[in-house]
Amino acid sequence: MDSKIIDNKKYIGKTINVKIDRPMGCKHPKHGFIYPVNYGYVPNTLSGDGEELDCYILGVFEPIEEFTGKCIAIIHRTDDNDDKLIVVPENREMSDEEINVLTEFQERFFNHIILR
Repeated sequence: MDSKIIDNKKYIGKTINVKIDRPMGCKHPKHGFIYPVNYGYVPNTLSGDGEELDCYILGVFEPIEEFTGKCIAIIHRTDDNDDKLIVVPENREMSDEEINVLTEFQERFFNHIILR
C-alpha cells in the first residue's frame, strides 16, 4: 500500500469541512458532463495530483457552496493519482454499491477501489 493511501485513510470517520466548487447540476468545464452530486475539495490539503483533496458529497440533494460532514470512505483510483473522499451527512451511511452508483458519472473512466 503506498504512503498516499495510508495518509488519506486518516480522514475516514472524521468530520470534514468541504468547499464546493462544482455544485450539483453544474457542467464540468472541460468534459461537459453534468454533476449529479455536489463535488468539492478540502481546503489547504494536497492530493497526489498536486491539487487539493477532492470530495464527493453524497446524501445532499440540492446545490450547496460548503458542507461539513463525515468521511465514510475513499475512492482510490488504481490507474490515477487522484483519490476522492466520500463525505455524507453526520448520521448517514452508504454501501460500496451506493457509492459506486452515485459516482459512476465520473469514476466509470477509472479503475478504483473503495477504502473504508
